[in-house]
Amino acid sequence: MGAHYIRVKVCALSIQSHTWVNLVMKELIDGTRQFKKNVYKTQKPLFQKLSKGQHPKALFITCSDSRIAPNLITQMQPGDLFVLRNAGNIVPPVSAGVTGQAATIEFAVNALGVKDIVICGHSQCGAIQALLDDPAKHKDLPTVLAWLEHAKPIRQMIDTLYHRMPEAKKLQKAIEQNVLLQLHNLQTLPAVAAKLASGGVRLHGWMYEFETGKMLAYSPKKDQFINVTKDVAGGVYNVRPLQKLAAG
Repeated sequence: MGAHYIRVKVCALSIQSHTWVNLVMKELIDGTRQFKKNVYKTQKPLFQKLSKGQHPKALFITCSDSRIAPNLITQMQPGDLFVLRNAGNIVPPVSAGVTGQAATIEFAVNALGVKDIVICGHSQCGAIQALLDDPAKHKDLPTVLAWLEHAKPIRQMIDTLYHRMPEAKKLQKAIEQNVLLQLHNLQTLPAVAAKLASGGVRLHGWMYEFETGKMLAYSPKKDQFINVTKDVAGGVYNVRPLQKLAAG
């Protein structure tokens, strides 16, 4: 009787799971149809233009978090942003060897001629929280933990300088400092270093807040993240990241 009950229960769970997956895929498929019918039809000239090649205005490096939609939060059109995403918006330094991130960035600046690179972190970042946590808490995510080693200086900085902060503020500080660390790593890549030397690229450090919809940008003059506004959006955020961070 017990074994029969278990088989029936497992079967029921399997059916529920299968139904859920079908509903998810149905939603995706319906979305593609709605796009073709309502969006593509009204913006056909744009998509026909894009079919002839891409000329993005900026390289946007951000987290894989599903809550971030780069084109939506910047209100840019398809084709305007060349997007690179991964857990924690991390850019491994040149010492990491050949990586997909380095290849994507090299293509953006050398082949596509992108002149602005934005590294955009975000509030409540799970990757940075995992970086601060006891590794034992995430023992089932060994690849993630290995990946987060590229941001290891952040954990060391928080443990040394900000260990008395409340946990929420500690996470916020770590997220901001991670953006600066990745800007430093970005400069170690040959393609970016060469463009920086000739004034051919500008670097920007941003931080998006889910809770408020606000975008913050790093100001070298104030050495902090401040509101992005049209009044200061010119050359203020052309960042030479803090060398002291790399030394730390």
